Amino acid sequence: MIAKLVRRLWLVPVVLAGWELLARAQASPYLPAPTRIASWMYERWFSGPYVLTEEAVDNFVPSLVRVVGSWSIAVVAGVALGVAIGRVAWLSDYVDPLVEFGRAVPPPAMLPVFLVLFTMGTQVQVATIVFGVVWPILLNSIDGARNVDTLQLETATVFGVPARLRLFRIILPSASPKIFAGLRLSVSLALILMVISELKGSTDGIGYLLSTASNNADMPGLWAGVVVLGVLGYALNSLFLMAERRVLTWHRGARRTV
Repeated sequence: MIAKLVRRLWLVPVVLAGWELLARAQASPYLPAPTRIASWMYERWFSGPYVLTEEAVDNFVPSLVRVVGSWSIAVVAGVALGVAIGRVAWLSDYVDPLVEFGRAVPPPAMLPVFLVLFTMGTQVQVATIVFGVVWPILLNSIDGARNVDTLQLETATVFGVPARLRLFRIILPSASPKIFAGLRLSVSLALILMVISELKGSTDGIGYLLSTASNNADMPGLWAGVVVLGVLGYALNSLFLMAERRVLTWHRGARRTV
């Protein structure tokens, strides 16, 4: 386990060492050394009584709640609508033009619209994240539901298998590889949209910290926010891959036997 982790992360200390040498050689205020960034992060965020300081808790926790909560809403809505559209022909005929229109709208372009429609703050941020994240989930769910083996469904129908069992025993398992492909894309997209939604009109969150550091020309603080986002993105992606491997174990086994 340790050897595998070393093989995966050996490049990180090399990059950090090169960054440190470059920053010290240039002595540019816009490119602080990693040691200076780490010192700043420790003093401001990781020197509290329970590791995290009050500033870190007040800004990291709201961002995590927003990204996880919004992603969960998008997953439920995207998978449910995607499977319905993929399996019901008449619904697909009516909804497909709207889906194609919605997916073409850049999520940041909807931020001013959400500012008008919703109360400033969490509602706008959640709406922005959900709108941007739902499309890869929805489109992959539609594609997966449309490509379910027809023979399996016809056999289940002949033997009188109820619709609910056909959904959970045939349609969702068959569509799950496509669905998880959309979910994986949506994880990183949710993090990006979280930051975008917190840059304007927010009073807390990682995006708010980045905006404050930029306005105050606090370069170590700005780079510290970037580092936190990178670590958070890596952690969320790793957790998702662990869940995906557990859920889709049967699929990988089936591919190996083919």
